[in-house]
Amino acid sequence: MEEERSKQHFVLVHGIGHGAWCWYKLSALLRSAGHTVTALDLAGSGVHPQRLEEVRSFGDYARPLMEVMASIPPREKVVLVGHSYGGACVALAMERFPEKVLVAVFVAGIMPSPACSLARIAEEFFRGHPLEAYMDSTLVVRKDPLSICSISFGYNYLSTRLYQLSPPEDLTLATMLVRPASCFLDDANEMMQLTEERFGSVSRVFIVCKEDKSTSEAFQLWMIQRSPRAEVKEMEAADHMVMLSRPRELFSLLVEIAVEHGSTTSSRDQRVAPSP
Repeated sequence: MEEERSKQHFVLVHGIGHGAWCWYKLSALLRSAGHTVTALDLAGSGVHPQRLEEVRSFGDYARPLMEVMASIPPREKVVLVGHSYGGACVALAMERFPEKVLVAVFVAGIMPSPACSLARIAEEFFRGHPLEAYMDSTLVVRKDPLSICSISFGYNYLSTRLYQLSPPEDLTLATMLVRPASCFLDDANEMMQLTEERFGSVSRVFIVCKEDKSTSEAFQLWMIQRSPRAEVKEMEAADHMVMLSRPRELFSLLVEIAVEHGSTTSSRDQRVAPSP
């Protein structure tokens, strides 16, 4: 019985332009250890059928995650993991479904809080990561440089800022599968009304990736300082795509976090839209 209770349901939320596919190594490790895994595609991402131009808002973009969370049975909790901009979707899920989250883990993730809005985080991010930092990526912007309508990552950007420590075959996979994306910042800022009563009631852990050249270590620490009560873990030699460059280390850390936060119910019987 104790072993059953130690098994958890991990819900994995990818970053911008990516999809459930980027979790393939971590998903295999978690399943091999007996855990349940839901690795989902946000709207217009991965193999999701919508095209980017058909995704009208941040609410539309995050809807696949909200549907998964709504389907979690009462009194069952998940380990909710958000990578990069997937952290914004995780924050929204924490606000809407706090009773269904055992712990929220931000992996080099965008981590708004009641004390620090998504708009403020975006402003700080672009201060250290201006448009020219996107190198050969294709961007569509409004007059306001903080309002990126869409972005398609270029090979040089992928290889030097996201995947520089990842195996070359994973970089090649990314060039085949990464899709144009948007942060839907204007709409997301309106939706992201986080409260201490709901968002603040969920335990959260931030995993710092120390060799991240996109979401820099300094920026990760800046967000942590503005998110009271967030626990902090660090990973050495981890680039932005840590689930590909350091999958076993990330697996061990996530399981450690899940064990630390415990569970009152068994996750083994949870079967909420598991990824294939």
